[in-house]
Amino acid sequence: MSTRDFDPVRLDVQAFAKDAGELEGRRPLRLLRRLRETLHTEIPLAETDEVSWSAHGEQRATRGVHAQTWLHLQASARLQLECQRCLQPVEAALDIDRWFQFVADEDAAAKMDADSEDDVLVLTRALDLHGLVEDELLLALPLVPRHDACPAPLLQLSEPLAEPADKPNPFAALAALKRGSPLN
Repeated sequence: MSTRDFDPVRLDVQAFAKDAGELEGRRPLRLLRRLRETLHTEIPLAETDEVSWSAHGEQRATRGVHAQTWLHLQASARLQLECQRCLQPVEAALDIDRWFQFVADEDAAAKMDADSEDDVLVLTRALDLHGLVEDELLLALPLVPRHDACPAPLLQLSEPLAEPADKPNPFAALAALKRGSPLN
């Protein structure tokens, strides 16, 4: 357990892992601009709307290899998104539970990321943990938010859309030219 204080805005990941550091907190949704932009526009944010998160660092020793730096990140949030069927608010519960391995450079990260189920990031002495939490929550958003059964009836067109009667068929003009007859 860590005796050092770590700053989640400028986290020294290697020192955090070496100390088996643990951090947890709550962050108001109003401070997460990119995540806030995904919310339903008609539902105002409350002061209680927040993201809860926790992080744990560890060093894993592997035979023949120097100790590897790992970060375990968990976060959850409840968001009011816009249903893509009825356009009404739909609640989405987001829960992430991810492991990140940290390596020395971009080349090593790219090589290892292709072979690993866990995410591989470049080791930094100033990781913005709040930014990483927001990134992971954005990735966890549903592609098409929608209710299982919409609470309000869907809008129905009263009449089917009709084709305009006076619009000439563009291929008729080509056919006339091919036959050698003048256009009307």
